[in-house]
Amino acid sequence: MKTVLIFGIGGFVGRYLSEEFKKNGYAVAGSDVRRTDSIPEYVSFTAADLLDGDAVKTLVADVSPDMIVNLAAVSSVGLSWKIPQTTVSVNVVGALNVLEAARTLDHKPRVMFIGSSEEYQAADGPMNERTPLDANNPYGISKVTQERFARLYRSQYGMKVYCVRPFNHTGVGQRDSFVLPSFCKQAALVTKSGAPGVIHVGNLAAKRDFSDVRDIVRAYRMIIESDESDTIYNVGSGQAYGLDELLNYIVSLSPLKIEVQVDPERVRPIDTPLICCDHSLITERLGWKPEYTIFDTLKSMYEAFLREA
Repeated sequence: MKTVLIFGIGGFVGRYLSEEFKKNGYAVAGSDVRRTDSIPEYVSFTAADLLDGDAVKTLVADVSPDMIVNLAAVSSVGLSWKIPQTTVSVNVVGALNVLEAARTLDHKPRVMFIGSSEEYQAADGPMNERTPLDANNPYGISKVTQERFARLYRSQYGMKVYCVRPFNHTGVGQRDSFVLPSFCKQAALVTKSGAPGVIHVGNLAAKRDFSDVRDIVRAYRMIIESDESDTIYNVGSGQAYGLDELLNYIVSLSPLKIEVQVDPERVRPIDTPLICCDHSLITERLGWKPEYTIFDTLKSMYEAFLREA
């Protein structure tokens, strides 16, 4: 049985990726700064700080995995503006610690890093892998830098280092600091209050390509199982919706009247008008395509917030 080691397993995507590998016959090991309730019991867990190079090297040596997926990151564009130094430390130095740990093993495990659509320059239509890179925020810049180091380790050490550029993804369990969980939670709170209420929002003019997290983690597994580690794939639904359209759908799920108010604190310094994925390459080469719609996902998220105490 092959073993996959997932760094950042305590985050939103971690439990979904764990399940994806488990149901496909892998033993799953994981690490984060601490064990949380979201980490499945079947995961062989070891606490480690990704910025502690020695701890990362010891963990990788002990687990001796066939594959490593690094989910640990400052993954919010908005947060990256507030803590740019930490963003670069975690997303770049943390990635280097993983690469160095993998490089020292006799058998070099496959390594995957998670990039972002935020690496691309603004475009008027769907972005493919040939769209020029020109990140305009600290998060995107950190991901471009991470990819450059991945390329360096592929060329200099012959390692299989995979990079993927997912577009926005969401699902049950994502923190409400992200836009769609925030909308869903606020709408659910109004519904549970039994009285009309207000949802506070940022820029609603932006159009975004949102996928269900379960589609995204399936792509991750398929990519790291493939042989071409130097091919970078976009992963997204291929459909961009205005945030106003998605908000209107969420509001329609509540039987109560909900007013929408723009909160200046929720508006980013720079917000790309349109981000949409062209997933033709991964569809043609690996056969991946989305199985879930964003509207089904939003309904599940809203209902999950309704069930919370």
